[in-house]
Amino acid sequence: MKISCGIKQLEKSPWEAIRERYPVRSRVKGTVTSVKPFGIFVKLEENIEGLVHVSEISRKKVESAEGLYAVGDSVEVVVLGVDVAKKKISLSIKHLEIQSEKDEMKKFDQINQHHRDANIKSVWYYSIFFPVVEILSAISVGLIIWWGAHGIIQEQVSFGTLVAFIMYISLLFRPMRELADKFNSLQMGMVSSERIFALLDTETGVRTMGTKDASNIQGEIRFENVWFAYEDENWVLRDVSFQIKPGQMFAIVGSTGAGKSTIISLINRFYDIQKGKILIDGVDIMDYDLESLRKRVALVMQDVFLFSDSIYNNITLYDENISEQEVVNASRMVGAHSFIEKLPDAFQFNVRERGSVLSSGQRQLISFIRAYVFKPAILILDEATSSLDSESEELIGKATQALVSNRTSIVIAHRLSTIQKADCILVMEKGKIVQSGTHEEMIREEGVYKNLYDIQFAAEMSA
Repeated sequence: MKISCGIKQLEKSPWEAIRERYPVRSRVKGTVTSVKPFGIFVKLEENIEGLVHVSEISRKKVESAEGLYAVGDSVEVVVLGVDVAKKKISLSIKHLEIQSEKDEMKKFDQINQHHRDANIKSVWYYSIFFPVVEILSAISVGLIIWWGAHGIIQEQVSFGTLVAFIMYISLLFRPMRELADKFNSLQMGMVSSERIFALLDTETGVRTMGTKDASNIQGEIRFENVWFAYEDENWVLRDVSFQIKPGQMFAIVGSTGAGKSTIISLINRFYDIQKGKILIDGVDIMDYDLESLRKRVALVMQDVFLFSDSIYNNITLYDENISEQEVVNASRMVGAHSFIEKLPDAFQFNVRERGSVLSSGQRQLISFIRAYVFKPAILILDEATSSLDSESEELIGKATQALVSNRTSIVIAHRLSTIQKADCILVMEKGKIVQSGTHEEMIREEGVYKNLYDIQFAAEMSA
């Protein structure tokens, strides 16, 4: 392999020269040479190939790199690191020169044209309806005046009666005028109501026949040969079996689409499995009362939803059984009390729609307090720190330790640094368990977990 890096080959090995040629976090253009489910291989200038893992390709949840890229695509990548010992280079996608730009523009033009035609149609209806109402109003007033004048001449109608009827006509047509003015709002309201009724009419596929109370569960979870598919037999989970003991911190890692979030959805019984069993404290999950089960499971997502209301109400969700002192104690335990006290009105501060006036770290801390005050037996953190900066992640890390203490906790994360203290780590790939063990055990042996670890920490290893 010929290397032309403009340095003395006698002083440095080829791979050391490449490391100087491609410093960490440098940007370089390349060409996609191969597309695999787990990622893509990118060819750089010196005929070097680097691997871009599927987790670096897109922040959206995708099952594999296939379909996102094609051989020959031009891409701009960021160098994560060059491992001289293992002679490999790790990359991440920074920007894609989309060769299908024309197709995307065509799709956009079609959508844009549809909205434009709908808007023109709405304006056309308005332009017809409003003048018709005005014409009918004018004709009605004219007829009243003609009839009233004739009655006054014959002394059958008084002048006051005529004026009163003219005002009645105005009152009669005023709602019609307002209807014309609010026609667009009426159309949007009709569309919204259709969506609301469609949601209300949606039938859940979860059976609610269980009657056993889940108030006193300890948090032992066992999957026995579980198979699950969202539709037909496109299996998302394939013969998955594992056990979580009460009080354990259990982590699940894997590439996007491996089935991590599906597992937590099944624990919450958002869906029912097709094969196998899920047991909580030795009892089939189907036998529990659905409402009581979900009260004992707290789920903290990456995207926190906050209502346009006070911090206190966003934490308690109007549950009168939760006292103000419990909220304060929970905020201190999580480490959020200091920032809340600095806000105007403290716990009564209105966070606006979706918590728009708070930072992502502050919103996440509030969600942690919310989970803490409900005292769940099972806590699930679904990529709760993946969108945070380093400072916020450190703060959330401390809150996580307080939150997972003395309860069964399941942590799903792409950042392996957040799960190194887990009692057990489950590695999933394409719906199957491929590895399990502690962090220290799995980095000592070749496998998927070590590959993920090497990719994520390549920059630190090369520095």
